[in-house]
Amino acid sequence: MTRNAASILKITLFSLLVLVIIGYTLFQAQKVIFGPIIDIYTPENGSTYNQSLIEISGRARNIAYLNLDDRPIFTDQNGYFHELMLLSPGYNIIKLDARDKFKTYREKIIQVILKE
Repeated sequence: MTRNAASILKITLFSLLVLVIIGYTLFQAQKVIFGPIIDIYTPENGSTYNQSLIEISGRARNIAYLNLDDRPIFTDQNGYFHELMLLSPGYNIIKLDARDKFKTYREKIIQVILKE
């Protein structure tokens, strides 16, 4: 190889190494970038129920704290949660909020109706 080809190869390999490091850093930092993530499986927003006891289930990721109507709830190892809740007659607002270890706050609101 000539001296010019060797220097091009070194620059190319160094550039690839830098790109791999930057990509890996961004992949690892996505928890910090996106903050807490709350997915609610049940109930669906706007649902109507005939019984007052319902189950609230879903998954929360990248969290340190999770609250259901300002009451702490807990997740399993994979971030899934299941909680029972009594509805009041008529219109109900259910609030789930989470914080991560960097104090980033995320909130989800569900509106359901209990018909008697």
